[in-house]
Amino acid sequence: MPSPGENLRINGDRLWDGLMDMAKIGPGVAGGNNRQTLTDEDGEGRHLFARWCEAAGLTLGVDQMGNMFATRPGTDPAALPVYIGSHLDTQPTGGKFDGVLGVLAGLEVVRSLNDLNIATRHPIVVTNWANEEGARFAPAMLGSGVFAGIHTLDYAYARRDGEGKSYGDELKRIGWLGDEEVGARPMHAYFEYHIEQGPILEAQNKQIGVVTHCQGLWWLEFTLTGREAHTGSTPMNMRVNAGLAMARIIEMVQAVAMDNQPGAVAGVGQARFFPNSRNVLPGRVVFTVDLRSPDQTKLDAMRRRIEEEAASIAAALGVGCSVEDVGHFDPVTFAPELVDRVRSAAEKLGYSHMPIISGAGHDACWAAKLAPTTMIMCPCVDGISHNEAEEISRDWAAAGADVLFHAVLETAEIAD
Repeated sequence: MPSPGENLRINGDRLWDGLMDMAKIGPGVAGGNNRQTLTDEDGEGRHLFARWCEAAGLTLGVDQMGNMFATRPGTDPAALPVYIGSHLDTQPTGGKFDGVLGVLAGLEVVRSLNDLNIATRHPIVVTNWANEEGARFAPAMLGSGVFAGIHTLDYAYARRDGEGKSYGDELKRIGWLGDEEVGARPMHAYFEYHIEQGPILEAQNKQIGVVTHCQGLWWLEFTLTGREAHTGSTPMNMRVNAGLAMARIIEMVQAVAMDNQPGAVAGVGQARFFPNSRNVLPGRVVFTVDLRSPDQTKLDAMRRRIEEEAASIAAALGVGCSVEDVGHFDPVTFAPELVDRVRSAAEKLGYSHMPIISGAGHDACWAAKLAPTTMIMCPCVDGISHNEAEEISRDWAAAGADVLFHAVLETAEIAD
């Protein structure tokens, strides 16, 4: 069944108003949001989303991970659902659009179908995946990861935040522990709409990113063990300095990434010193190396080299070194038939577009293991994300949602 004509659009004002209303929950200190996973603010955002879904006539289900599924029925009881999803949780200093745009655009697709009185053969399910960010509970994409069988439920429940609180206990505390078995829902296809989180689309003056691949990722958590000592009275040649080892490893990580250009990135965004006193050399340093590439061979080679050279750097300084994999997914190639539908929808609607590789991880990476999957991206100002200054335009938001609407409708099929 062909998709509807280019005259059909979602309600861009309604989508934008929803984004602004959600942003009122868990406001940040500089215009963004702090709505971390399983906080009271996350619970409040979930309740607002649930009310909107109920008003749109959707049936809400919640699984044992706290993943939320809002279903618009199809006309064929045997047809598997088409899923649209992303996440409502944010970074501690996150923006108003990362993740939220994809969830509320999915809801807007359903609302627009209701407005137009269009029935689909396949059901459509709007999804809020739990703990996508991984800011409070590592690893990222935890809810979709358990759903896809990457992690066990017990593993997820045992994840702890910086205060020692467990995922399982906090899920119960905020009242969003569902009774559905995680991963029991079959999928016909999965779509995810997201801001780019990079500068390419804006720099190229393109409205739509047609996402073809997603970079693979390793998060390697290093623990360096030195010897606590007074910074003023300990001779330089008698120090076992875990902080110095970290500095040299960070410089090495930069060199490894540069040696693997193009198509590779790596860096350190989190580090903790113990005891973290200005006049005490650290006895222990814990930090995470984030390395990514769309090339599997390159990604794995970078990991091996970083681990080997880190061990040598630490040994030369007499510092102990251990490493733990705290996050990983392989590079993903999205379903060509869905990518083509996104591209065709953008062309039909007259939106400028280009192919793009996602530099960030998304729930779509795990969904791709279960069903044909793809993503759509819109630009963000200066490529800024994971930052309260994150910004998009109303027109950008609506354009991507229009493309989502047409691609989903073609996949869910207009009912006879």
